[in-house]
Amino acid sequence: MPETTQTQMAALPVRMTEKGDLRILMITSRDTGRWVLPKGWPMKGKNLRQAAEQEALEEAGVLGRVSKQPFGVYHYLKRIEDGVDIPCEVVLFPMKVTKLLRHWPEREERKRKWFSAKGAAKRVMEPDLKDLLGKIRLNPKKLGL
Repeated sequence: MPETTQTQMAALPVRMTEKGDLRILMITSRDTGRWVLPKGWPMKGKNLRQAAEQEALEEAGVLGRVSKQPFGVYHYLKRIEDGVDIPCEVVLFPMKVTKLLRHWPEREERKRKWFSAKGAAKRVMEPDLKDLLGKIRLNPKKLGL
């Protein structure tokens, strides 16, 4: 019997370089160490945008302005502790980073690094997310920040 798709949210932390190039902040996952975006489950008392902002703070140590409108949605299978894969739909919220913190809750568990949109797309496994990052690379203004 197939699992019901679960909703998550993610932040897409971005900044512009002095030359006007878009950079995306990615973090390593705690379990596999692969490059991902800060994401998580809905939080009681917060809408998805607010929860994405909270995840960006906790997982990547960034503060910024999160778009009221999501940029898109991507899908993946989340492996939970008992080895079961749960289909997830992730609502992606662009976030213009205004501050990088030196200390944040998951600092000891993750690395963070800035990538070009092309570099970020090369590092993610989810086909839908690769496509979204490709769209950003072609037209960063679509982020609405």
